[in-house]
Amino acid sequence: MRNIIILGTGGCAAEITFFIEDNNLRVSENERINILGYIDYADHAKDHYERYNFKAPVLCDIDSYIPKSNEEVLLAVMDISFRKKMIEALKSKNAKIGSFFHHNVIKPKDLYIGEGNIVGPFCLLEKYATIGNYNLMISHCTISHDCIVGDNNFFSDTGLAGSTKVGDNNFFGIRSFTLPGVEIGNNNIIQAGMLVDKSIKDDTTVFYRFKERVMVVPKN
Repeated sequence: MRNIIILGTGGCAAEITFFIEDNNLRVSENERINILGYIDYADHAKDHYERYNFKAPVLCDIDSYIPKSNEEVLLAVMDISFRKKMIEALKSKNAKIGSFFHHNVIKPKDLYIGEGNIVGPFCLLEKYATIGNYNLMISHCTISHDCIVGDNNFFSDTGLAGSTKVGDNNFFGIRSFTLPGVEIGNNNIIQAGMLVDKSIKDDTTVFYRFKERVMVVPKN
């Protein structure tokens, strides 16, 4: 049994806690996860912890967290910039950033995937895809053949068609998709429901206004 601490107490942490609890009911004892508690700042935890009826306690905040050799930390945070800060903080403490795959994720045994990834239920990670570190896939995500995905990306019910390339620190809203061969750079926001049909570079928001065409708005 693995000992896990979840970083965050918000809605994302509630989802990942539920995924783990569900997974524990369906796997062997040695594959189960023991949630030791949560890491969060007091002001944030005050607004969220009781709402989600977490069973394990809030242990501390990231500043006072001291890693132990027999535990891992799961990043249960949706905000990309805050995730990046937490990754840097954990690495500076030499903490082990853990991965979690729900039991019904479909993936090949030889999938190339890095550390610290969380993959929720009903996700499909196809053969010949390459996935980096610290990515979060909530549920119903598809990473198709020959896709290359970088680090610290958030995917919510997202589909990447074959040969899509994604850089680092991108946010994909619910039911966002790409066409085959599209390249997406770094630090982009793909709003919910978007079909990305052309490549985009960095620091871009892709969104749709009612009765208007799809707009791509660079940051600068």
